[in-house]
Amino acid sequence: MFSKACKYAINAMIYVATLPKDTERAGLKHISKAINSPEAFTAKILQSLVKDDLLSSSKGPHGGFALNGKPEDIFLSQIVQAIDGDSLFVGCALGFENCSESHPCPVHHKFKAIRDHLTGMLLTTSLKDVAERVNIGISFLKY
Repeated sequence: MFSKACKYAINAMIYVATLPKDTERAGLKHISKAINSPEAFTAKILQSLVKDDLLSSSKGPHGGFALNGKPEDIFLSQIVQAIDGDSLFVGCALGFENCSESHPCPVHHKFKAIRDHLTGMLLTTSLKDVAERVNIGISFLKY
C-alpha cells in the first residue's frame, strides 16, 4: 500500500516523536539506525518532510531534525501525502487512470471500502497516538 519511502518516512516521524521532550533534535545517523533505513535514502526522505513543513532541520553540532508541531497535531495522512501524494486516497487498486463509480475496475467496490477505512485511520491517527505505543513497548519501529 505504501511506498518504501513512505514506510521509512512514517517510521522516522514516529521515532522523532518518541524522543524525550528535553531532546532538541535527532541526527540523521540516529534516525536511519533507529528505523533500519539506509542513511542516504533517509536523508532524502527527511528533506521531503522538511519541505512539507512536517519536520524542521538545522545544521551544526546541535543540529538535526525535530517535529514541526506537536505530535498530537501531526497525522499519518500528512506524512503519506507528503511522500506518496494522494494516490492512496483516490487511486485505483489496479492502477487504472479512469476508475470511478460509473466506470469501475473489476475490484473497485471491494477496494473502495478498504481504501476508505485506511484513509479514515490515517486521517485520525496522530503521531502522538503511535509514539505512545512505541514508548510503552507495545509497538516497535524495527522488525
